[in-house]
Amino acid sequence: MATWGSRGLRGSTLEELINHTNEKYRERGLALIQKIPTPIKPVNIDKESRHITLAYFDQKSTVDYIGAVQGIPVCFDAKECVSATFPLRNVHEHQMDFMEAFEKQGGISFIILYFTGLDEFFYVPFRDLQAYWRRGKGGGRKSFTYGELDQRFRVPFPHRAYVHYLEALNRDLEDREHI
Repeated sequence: MATWGSRGLRGSTLEELINHTNEKYRERGLALIQKIPTPIKPVNIDKESRHITLAYFDQKSTVDYIGAVQGIPVCFDAKECVSATFPLRNVHEHQMDFMEAFEKQGGISFIILYFTGLDEFFYVPFRDLQAYWRRGKGGGRKSFTYGELDQRFRVPFPHRAYVHYLEALNRDLEDREHI
């Protein structure tokens, strides 16, 4: 298992933590979430080791994860930022388009954002991300801050081993019932 220091994650990545969390969710029958690999086109392959030595991205990826939670389709991306401000340039237009289309089909889209400098995780519902995105496209600030986020969507990090985002997903579903 990866180790962590007092100043945030050490020896691990956000995706590794989410993959570990998703595996625990699967084992407990709570969710089935798969990591979506980024499609690549190999250019050079070492014939002896059969390893790809040079490749390029074949097409734009959509989101990092897709699956179902108790029968509800979900898709999300994992993002990190060092400061308390998240630049929207880290979310690509094709990702926003995919998440919007996914929501139109009855799914739930979101990002899990890790503020590395604060050592805190947030579930950012698509509707909030879309509002920040539209603000930036309309000439406003092209980022959002930690302070703008709804604190109800702070994601617990129990035992510093799981990014327990299902509680925040449940809050998102409850909020949608009241809209």
